[in-house]
Amino acid sequence: MARWRIAAAVAAVVIVVGGIIWLRTRGRESTDDAQVDGRITQVAARVGGTVIKVSVDNNQPVGAGAVLVQLDPRDYQVAVDRSRAELADAIANATAARTGVPIARVETGAGVTTASGSVQQAEATVTAAGQEVQVAEANVVAAQARQREKEALATRTARDVERLRPLAQKDEIPQQQFDAAVAQAESARAAADAARSDVAAAQGGVTVAQQRVAQASGAAAQARGALQTARTAPEQLKVTEARATAAEARVQHARAELAQAELNLQYTTIAAPGPGVVSRKSVEAGQVVQAGQPLMALVDLERTWVIANFKETQLASMRPGQKAELDVDALGGRTFKAHVDSIAAATGAKFSLLPPENATGNFVKVVQRIPVKLVLEPGEDPHHQLRPGMSVTPTVYVR
Repeated sequence: MARWRIAAAVAAVVIVVGGIIWLRTRGRESTDDAQVDGRITQVAARVGGTVIKVSVDNNQPVGAGAVLVQLDPRDYQVAVDRSRAELADAIANATAARTGVPIARVETGAGVTTASGSVQQAEATVTAAGQEVQVAEANVVAAQARQREKEALATRTARDVERLRPLAQKDEIPQQQFDAAVAQAESARAAADAARSDVAAAQGGVTVAQQRVAQASGAAAQARGALQTARTAPEQLKVTEARATAAEARVQHARAELAQAELNLQYTTIAAPGPGVVSRKSVEAGQVVQAGQPLMALVDLERTWVIANFKETQLASMRPGQKAELDVDALGGRTFKAHVDSIAAATGAKFSLLPPENATGNFVKVVQRIPVKLVLEPGEDPHHQLRPGMSVTPTVYVR
């Protein structure tokens, strides 16, 4: 009987203890797979250069904008000065190009007008010269007709002299009549000679007129060529305008180069992007660093949270906004009040380097864990005692 009583008493104690544990854990989910997380910013150099000053040390708190590292700025100052000079040169070229556009526009209109007038004048000169040729040729024809007339008269009067000469020698006619015939013959011969001279002069006039036609035709051809060239002036104007546009583009490019050079000069001063504590400093004065090289890390202790990896079987009743308590190992079991902020969209295994492929090989069911973000209530950590990486045992009140 005593044994039965002892066994009953032990069973009663076990039932009572189990009931107490069940009552205390009912409506709660807890895990020891959790740690403090926070914003850790890697500070890196944006330009290369020689470190001339390091203003901070490990575990030193800094504010936003505090100077951390100073690089040698002389090379970048030279680049800024060179870019400014190139910008000034580009602006001067653009100004000259813009000035040439209206000048070319005026010259284009005036050139076409002048060339058109020159062509018209040259063509009129050609027409006039042609008319002169026609008049000269008509004069030649008229002079040749007069020459034939005078030669015919000279021939007739010479024959009259020959007929009268024997009669005069026989005194059959008065000497005065014979002398008059001789004089008339001499006059007719002189008139024929003058007519031949007129013909030669008229033919010379034709030659001169033809030369004028040739000269006028050459001038007209030159005027037409000048007009053709003047008509291409609008295309040349487009070229001038394009050059002005290209000069403006070079100004914009030079401005961009100057802006980049000024930014690079600013990057020689490396400042804290926000408040935090310096950690993992790996830079010293005199060191040559490259662009993108990590120099230190800034840990923001003002904004920390907890990532708790709950089993998927614990998430049935867990929702954002539920109250939670955080038991921090490093602080002797001190608890902090928090709440569920959000639940991850996938399990931790899905974000691993080699995610599981359950469709291959023999499948063994493994309970997965899903990260849950827990955020501290305001004022719970005023002295910033929580550090990223600390182990935490969170308890979430799901009911």
